[in-house]
Amino acid sequence: MKSNPASDHVYFNDGFKCSTISISTNLTEPNGSSNSVGSQGSKEFILTEDGKKVKPTVSTLDCTRSWLQDCQRRTFNRKTLHKRLPILGWLPKYNSQDAVGDLVAGITVGLTVIPQALAYAGIAGLPVAYGLYASFVGCFVYIFLGSCKDVPMGPSAIVALLTYQAAQGSWQKSVLLCLLSGIVELLMGLFGLGFLIDFVSGPVSSGFTSAVSLIILTSQIQSVLGITAKGNTFVEIWTQVFHNIEHTRAGDTVLGLTCIVILLLMRSLSSCRIGPVDEKECSSFQRAVNKILWIVGTARNAILVVVCCIMGYMLHTEEHGAPFRVVGEIPPGLPSIQLPPTSLTANETSNGVAEGFVEMVHSMGSGLVVIPLISLMENIAICKAFANGKPVDASQELIAIGTANIFNSFVQAFPGTGALSRGAVNNASGVRTPLSNIYSGGLVMIALLFLTPYFYFIPRPTLAAIIISAVVFMIEVKVVKPMWRSKKSDLVPGVGTFVACLVLPLEWGILIGVGLNVIFILYHAARPKLSTELLTTQSGVEYSMITPDRCLIFPSVDYVRNLVNKQSIRQNVPVVIDASHVYGADFTTATVIDSLISDFNQRGQLLFFYNLKPSICSIFEHVSAAQFVVYYQEQQLDELLKERNYVQKRLETA
Repeated sequence: MKSNPASDHVYFNDGFKCSTISISTNLTEPNGSSNSVGSQGSKEFILTEDGKKVKPTVSTLDCTRSWLQDCQRRTFNRKTLHKRLPILGWLPKYNSQDAVGDLVAGITVGLTVIPQALAYAGIAGLPVAYGLYASFVGCFVYIFLGSCKDVPMGPSAIVALLTYQAAQGSWQKSVLLCLLSGIVELLMGLFGLGFLIDFVSGPVSSGFTSAVSLIILTSQIQSVLGITAKGNTFVEIWTQVFHNIEHTRAGDTVLGLTCIVILLLMRSLSSCRIGPVDEKECSSFQRAVNKILWIVGTARNAILVVVCCIMGYMLHTEEHGAPFRVVGEIPPGLPSIQLPPTSLTANETSNGVAEGFVEMVHSMGSGLVVIPLISLMENIAICKAFANGKPVDASQELIAIGTANIFNSFVQAFPGTGALSRGAVNNASGVRTPLSNIYSGGLVMIALLFLTPYFYFIPRPTLAAIIISAVVFMIEVKVVKPMWRSKKSDLVPGVGTFVACLVLPLEWGILIGVGLNVIFILYHAARPKLSTELLTTQSGVEYSMITPDRCLIFPSVDYVRNLVNKQSIRQNVPVVIDASHVYGADFTTATVIDSLISDFNQRGQLLFFYNLKPSICSIFEHVSAAQFVVYYQEQQLDELLKERNYVQKRLETA
């Protein structure tokens, strides 16, 4: 018996009553009245009596015209405009309180981003000026397109390291990489590919971030020791460090270690408070002291750079220079606006061979894909950290950072994104809207216009200390303990990503982490859990109810078949497979179900399917040669057993 799911188990939907299509089901509603009401709704298909969809004939031209009109309606409307230009949502409601909050936050972030930009350029293997070039145009773009008030656009440590691995310290390739990664990000956003970040799980993200932090920290050891140690991986850098450690400069080492200690001590000042816990109960003096401590702790990088710059100027002599390595000359003024370079002469390459556009892009490898994904991951981390439960539009963030990087490439910048450390400073400073970026970007422009001559004396060990004191807190050791307590298997992709990123190039490391996650997901799908219950029908007949907890697809269906056969042979009663949780099936599933029905027929044992969805039922019908029985109401089971003249075998006990 093959039961028809369209007629055996039908429910009435009041939504059909507003349709223009007349659908006659020849069925009676529960109250006994005839369901002859005409239906109105979609004209995409007509539902016939046997539950099948019959599509009306539509010409290709009409279909194309309808699709274009639909795209036009969805694209050119007020809702989409406000979604793609978030500034239209908050600018009309902007007030004086917002202006004050954005001004304070913008200046505070600006004092943070200038020393960070100088330092992060070193991670990318570029002169320090390129860090400043990457820190102002993107800020202005994000004001119009950014959807999160806490994101400060600019260079970040992780993206700077990925830039170095892709461009190998060539400023021409770094600028071209900024343009191309921006285009990739923009296209991903326009096509709604922000969901790709969902494939990077929490453990993989933690392992990747921790490994990158260690690599960045390791890359700055050379600046603290005053030596040269180049390499792409954690192992390569440490090998070079040990090989050249005999050339350590005492002045650089002492200054670098001292700066690290001072920065860590100053960092604790931002959380220090005097007086009562409730700020309203504090006196004016206590509030002033707490504010000063917070400002000193937050602006610690800028304060240390200024102090060390003055010290470098005072200790510098014409004959011997400074007792430690300094940044050197920085071109004064704003960068010129020009197209990103698309070729390299023989003098501009490391191997002395000229490179065209194709060769430059080919040398970047997977960085064109990895950098946009990691940039989005960093940006979304800021949005989620300070969203307070509000939804985050990943595709809009891709559009924002992609457009920012495209504009940045015309002022000789390397790729950038939002940095979590600056995002935390932004939020703690009371930022109200993305307009705070205009003040931080303005401060960077002022620094380029008037302060570059004084940057000459900034010690390189100080910039290295700023990076080390920042990335050391990005090593996510604290997630290991709760992960171990909640689900130990999650440590496998996390630790695998961590080790792979340290030993192999970063793009391979994160690919291995995602691959391990996919393997776990596939294993989970291939081994569904089956619950077995021995139940009794209304007439007192025992039967076994087997319930799979997920869909049946090709990796899992043979496993399910073996378990069902094993349980049914052991109990030797009619078996009912509860398909309530089976929301998907494929061709392989249908063939194996056909074999399962044959197994039961050979044993003379009854097999029924309960609550099998009509769409899955149609798949089984087209493949299965054997008869399978589906029912949708529990009282039907007794009728099915009577039709098959089933008599329960009772075991006699002595």
